[in-house]
Amino acid sequence: MITSLATAALSGAAFGLSAGLTPGPLLALVIAQTLAHGPREGGKVALAPLLTDTPIVLAAILLTRSAGGHGPILGAITLCGSAFLLYCAWGCLRFRPPGSGPDKGLGGQRQAKGPNSIRKGVLANFLNPGPYLFWMTVGAPLALESLGLGWLTLACFLGAFSLTICAAKLGVALFTWRSGPVLGSRGYVLVMRGLGGMLLVYAALFARDGSRLLFS
Repeated sequence: MITSLATAALSGAAFGLSAGLTPGPLLALVIAQTLAHGPREGGKVALAPLLTDTPIVLAAILLTRSAGGHGPILGAITLCGSAFLLYCAWGCLRFRPPGSGPDKGLGGQRQAKGPNSIRKGVLANFLNPGPYLFWMTVGAPLALESLGLGWLTLACFLGAFSLTICAAKLGVALFTWRSGPVLGSRGYVLVMRGLGGMLLVYAALFARDGSRLLFS
């Protein structure tokens, strides 16, 4: 499938763009942090894959090389992700726009304590089973195939993936910021409530899938 530096880069870019624009917990956090604290904080969440993907890729490669234990490990990670998403959803559902009382960010913390966007983005990506599933089923085999052609080919694949996934999410953050002021106070709160509901749905799905994997 991967035969050159160009095809490695194109494959990485295609998968990165798809992952960057696919709705999920990290994208919801990008939008929520942008609305709550501005595009800079949303951008920090968007850059989380740069901090988390290296250990995820290494873990995925190790897991794909071993036949046993995948279900319980992924199940435990998924259940932790469900708990974290509940924490984030609670903060979204309790959010109040500026001037209407004590403002809350994701996780219900007062804005005076800071948005903690990098920490939240890193935790969301680490505890989201999506990247693990992608790298174990698609990414890791392609990475190993690229490595078979040389370290430079692997660097092209991983570099293109990381660049496009972050660029896509940064684009979402900027679009959200430009559109946000049009929403008005009531719309602002409704969007945050909607994001909280989305995170609750993901939390429930993760809890269901995590339980199945853990006890299968």
